Amino acid sequence: MSFHHVTVLLEESVDALAPRDGGVYVDCTLGGGGHAAALLAAADCTVIGIDRDPAALSAAAERCGTTRLRAVRGSFGDLGAHLETMGIARVDGVLADLGVSSHQIDTAERGFSFRFSGPIDMRMDPNAPLSAADLVNDWDERELADVIWQYGEERRSRRVARAIVSGRPWSDTSSLAAAVAAAVGGKQRRIHPATRTFQALRIAVNDELGELERLLPAALDHLNVGGRLAIITFQSLDDRICKRFLARHAGRNAPRDAYGNPMEPPKLRLLPARTPSPQDPNPRARSARLRAAERLPCPE
Repeated sequence: MSFHHVTVLLEESVDALAPRDGGVYVDCTLGGGGHAAALLAAADCTVIGIDRDPAALSAAAERCGTTRLRAVRGSFGDLGAHLETMGIARVDGVLADLGVSSHQIDTAERGFSFRFSGPIDMRMDPNAPLSAADLVNDWDERELADVIWQYGEERRSRRVARAIVSGRPWSDTSSLAAAVAAAVGGKQRRIHPATRTFQALRIAVNDELGELERLLPAALDHLNVGGRLAIITFQSLDDRICKRFLARHAGRNAPRDAYGNPMEPPKLRLLPARTPSPQDPNPRARSARLRAAERLPCPE
C-alpha cells in the first residue's frame, strides 16, 4: 500500500513558520512529507524531517526529492539530541503535526483503527517493543482503567477495563472494539463508543504526551530569535499541554513574585491560533488547531 496522507492546515502552517531563504526548519512529524514539501517550495531552505515510521521517511524522501530535506528516524521528543548529532545549535522553525497519519489509520495491519479488522498494534515505530496487544492482554485491570480514563477521558473506564480483562486473549481490533462498545453502552453517539479507549491505548503505546512534553522545551531552547514554533493538535490532552506551555513562556501564566511581577521575562510572542475552514473536505481535520509563537530576544 502506498503511503497517503491528507495534510491538515498546510497553508496556515507555512504562514505561521514564515520560511526564508537559508533558514533551517524542523518538521517533527514528517509523515508523507506534505508540510516539508510546502516549506521547501516556499523558500530555499533546509528541512530536517523526523519520524518514527520508516514507511513515512521513505515516502517523504520520494515526494520531496531534494538534498535540502534531511530525514531522521527517531522520536521528536529527542529533538535536542538529533540536532546535536547533526551539529546544529539553532533552527529557524519547528513544526509538529500531532495527528495520526491517514496511512497509519487506513492500513489494517498497523492496528490503529477499528474500522478494519487487524492486529491490535498501534505502534508508530513498528519496531518498538510495546504494542497495544501487550496492554490489553497483559496489564491488570486497574492499570488499564487508569490509562483509559487519563488518556481517553472515558467516563466508563473501569467498566471497559473489566470487559477487556474478562475477554482475554485479544487478537484483532474488531472484536476488541465490539467489546468496548458493549461495555460503554448507552445511546447511539456521534463517535463510535470505542474511540476514546483506542485513543488511550495509542497514546500509551507511543508515549505521545511524554514526547510532546519533551519536545516543547527542546524546541524553545533551539529556536533562533525570530524563529517560530507551530504545533497542530487534534484532541484536548495535547492541546492543553501546548496552550499552557506557550502561555507560560509568553508571560501569561509565568511564576510571579510576592508583588505579582513575573519572575522570568517572556521568551515567546503568541501568534493567532488557527483552525481549518468549515469548508475543509477532510473529516479528520475538524478537530485540528494550530498554535504558534515566535521566539523573542533574551533581555540584556
